[in-house]
Amino acid sequence: MEQEIFYNQKKKDITIIGAAIIDILAGPVTPDVFCTGSWPVDTVKLSFGGDALNEAAVLAKFGKNVELVSKVGLDDAGERVLDYMERLGLPTDSIVIEDGLATSMNLVLVDGCGERCFLTNPAGSLRRLTLQDVEKYLDGAADLVSFAGMFVSPQLDIPAMEQLFRTIKQKPGRTLAVDMTKAKNGERLEDLSGLLPYIDYIFPNEAEIALLTGQTDPAVNAGLLVQEGVSCAVVKCAGNGCLIRTADETFLIPAYPVETVIDTTGAGDCFAAGFLWALSEGMKLEDCGKFACAAASCAVEKMGAAEGICSLEEPLRRFACAET
Repeated sequence: MEQEIFYNQKKKDITIIGAAIIDILAGPVTPDVFCTGSWPVDTVKLSFGGDALNEAAVLAKFGKNVELVSKVGLDDAGERVLDYMERLGLPTDSIVIEDGLATSMNLVLVDGCGERCFLTNPAGSLRRLTLQDVEKYLDGAADLVSFAGMFVSPQLDIPAMEQLFRTIKQKPGRTLAVDMTKAKNGERLEDLSGLLPYIDYIFPNEAEIALLTGQTDPAVNAGLLVQEGVSCAVVKCAGNGCLIRTADETFLIPAYPVETVIDTTGAGDCFAAGFLWALSEGMKLEDCGKFACAAASCAVEKMGAAEGICSLEEPLRRFACAET
């Protein structure tokens, strides 16, 4: 009988792979900030971010036993990330700590509509996660694995991702979900043909998938992903909710209404975390989308990637409202 892997005497529910960094947020600003020597803002705050850490933080708040596979430097910022994880109850055993590497700190400028602009260091830990950093943890990974950042690290290029996804799926019954950012080197959908059939669920937003296909219609793009081998394509459409497509079904899920959008940083990560939580609870596909939209709506109401979600209670309340 295969041995189960446990943390704190609990079986791992979900393994998340990707970046864990610090965000320094300021806002609201306008483009005029670059034309003056000083700019008053309502909020300047140090927070935490990175696609994978955001997903893991939300899922931990939802009560899931989460493993985060990531990389930080041996520096003060890295210690802060590890301390944040410990406060959330996230184990740090699967965090690679590299001496001489700078833990990434993103500067996030947020405008009056909640949209943001990132200033990043390409030499920092955000873009330095490698296949070798991740492979050692795959044998004991959970049955539900999320690769949270396609196109984030240049070290995880298309051949490396294909090898990673193939290894993840070698365990029978294991589910692979993938989130992404914008392709940075002109990649097209056909370039991903070798790795897409390994993916059970993929979560691009409208702009990200449009860059890969050259098409702008989310329904068309979701269909192209399924045609190329993805089992289920979930296209995030911001204020218009999401579109879910499989070979047999299509769902259009409206966004949960929000009166004031403060900061959209991390909203897509919180959406993915909500979808993963619902999936792990055995919800039907349409309800996974509805709960994901409810989680994302909470995220945009506060400054910081995952700080709009404190527990399972409010996203569940909004999900229940969407059901009525």
